[in-house]
Amino acid sequence: MSEKKAVVLLSGGLDSTTVVAIAKKQGFAVYALSFDYGQNHKQELDSAARVAKELGVAQHTVVKVDLRSFGGSALTSDQPIPKHRSAAEIGQGVPVTYVPARNTVFLSLALAWAETLGATDLFLGVNALDYSGYPDCRPEFIGAFERMANLGTKMGAEGSHIRIHAPLISMTKKEIVQTGLSLGLDYSITTTCYDPAATGEACGACDACLLRLKGFQEAGVPDPAAYRS
Repeated sequence: MSEKKAVVLLSGGLDSTTVVAIAKKQGFAVYALSFDYGQNHKQELDSAARVAKELGVAQHTVVKVDLRSFGGSALTSDQPIPKHRSAAEIGQGVPVTYVPARNTVFLSLALAWAETLGATDLFLGVNALDYSGYPDCRPEFIGAFERMANLGTKMGAEGSHIRIHAPLISMTKKEIVQTGLSLGLDYSITTTCYDPAATGEACGACDACLLRLKGFQEAGVPDPAAYRS
């Protein structure tokens, strides 16, 4: 029987790390895909490498895509990262940390790699609850991309059904943390922060940090990540 392969988008954060563990639990050989896309928080790539090694993925590939040449996001420009926002503020509108069409670009490249691997399953860690208002994290987007993937690929044209898995999409951050811990994950090797120190410590104040901290607090366990004092 041939190996069951899956391409998993891996940023090195809490969500994507949990998804790698879920895919492995489901019996997939994980081909992890990370991106050096001109993001300010490049420390996440170090975390992605640690996660890939710790979780024993079949292969970890880092692709360079220069989204910084377009700008349009606080993550790919000198625009300040929002800090200390309330839950109501985080949940309202599309934030300046949205990177234009990022998940569309990432999924497209993941789909290209999946075709070369003969993999019909792609995983990503998007989440539509406890999230920061990103339009490319919605179930409608995932469904639309899956339809496109089956229409626009050789695999799809020849009858293979491509599936886009978003196992965290309806979970709260609390549930994501609990799921990962039940799978034995060590979240100390992950990085979620949009504005970490050069040495890797998280800021504890950006939207990503606040949502992560909320998840651990509600799960009743301390966040093992290093934060700036």
